[in-house]
Amino acid sequence: MEILVIGAGASGMMAALTAAESSENRVTLLERQARPGRKLLATGNGRCNLTNLHADARFYHTETPALLHALTAFDTEQTLEYFASLGLVTAAEDSGRVYPFSDSANSVADVLRFALARAGVRLCCGTPVTALRRTEAGFAADTPEGVFRADRVILACGGPAGGKLGGTGDGHALLRALGHPITALTPSLVQLKTDPVWVRSLKGVRTEAGVRLLRGETELASSRGEVQFTEYGVSGPAIFDVSRAAARHAGDCAVVLDLLPPRTEDGLLALLDARVRAASELTMENFLTGVLHNRLGRTVLRAAGFRLDMPVSALTAADLDAVCRAVKAFRLPVTGTMGFENAQVTAGGASGGAFDPVTLESRLVPGLFVCGEVLDVDGDCGGYNLQWAWSSGRVAGRLGREA
Repeated sequence: MEILVIGAGASGMMAALTAAESSENRVTLLERQARPGRKLLATGNGRCNLTNLHADARFYHTETPALLHALTAFDTEQTLEYFASLGLVTAAEDSGRVYPFSDSANSVADVLRFALARAGVRLCCGTPVTALRRTEAGFAADTPEGVFRADRVILACGGPAGGKLGGTGDGHALLRALGHPITALTPSLVQLKTDPVWVRSLKGVRTEAGVRLLRGETELASSRGEVQFTEYGVSGPAIFDVSRAAARHAGDCAVVLDLLPPRTEDGLLALLDARVRAASELTMENFLTGVLHNRLGRTVLRAAGFRLDMPVSALTAADLDAVCRAVKAFRLPVTGTMGFENAQVTAGGASGGAFDPVTLESRLVPGLFVCGEVLDVDGDCGGYNLQWAWSSGRVAGRLGREA
């Protein structure tokens, strides 16, 4: 049987390898870029956070939760066993994030590439699919290199996120042409643009923070972890985790940062009060020295309305309350995101109701299977999206066969 896999990213390579395990299948893998797995090489800042030991449905977003069946059909343990069988040595961090022991994404891409060659998968790079048609004999995929024909097709084209690394909406266009509905697409795991007044002076500063995304006083999302300040706004893992909601409410929401999450408000007030008594000779410029990064401390105080040359000895109880609120709820209105070009993943995608959640075969076009980011499934930051790629690719590559 002729099997055509469109897209040689993480899910596509897994699907091709799985389909090739059946001796009756002849597998061709088409990739529009010059090499497979380009986005994979950029994950985890080049380290490739290939999964998370805690991966389960809690960390995923979709309008069709039944799709997440794939995560149990091929779970984290099975994923790590599979990669071990390919020769990859991995290491897990306390957070549950798993990386290649080499700390290099090339190791993951290379073992997959070698496995494709061993399995006899025909890999055709620089071959974008411009149209996919159902024919009496199966499927026909139009490319600049000619027409590829197949009995079964696995679509693994990803989404428009990561445009700098080749992400496109090609897969969604192919599915629309075949009658599949696509949910709204927004960037996720992406940096946020904020009012620049206070962040400009903080470019390059990193801090541990509690993060809440508020629309008025309604909490849309929350997280905790590293936050990085940039000239345009905020970035970092904790920001990525709320960026999905921020993309849908930009211009009508704010990021509120707890810049000292280990301390309660009462605990912080006690610390500030003790500091006034112990260091009354200081000015406000140095009042938060040792508590926050110097630049961050000065910015927070200015944002709260304090002059930096004001003597600490002049602080009143109301002033200390204001400093405490500024540290525990540093508010930055969100004006937008850095867009699909910079996003790590696409939120939204092919509507799950059109696919059998057990096999990921189309209910509308029998013989067509879909996996990875092109589907309406996206995960939080921390290896969850690559686990979805491996799990869904494995399920789709079975082509309806049982595990």
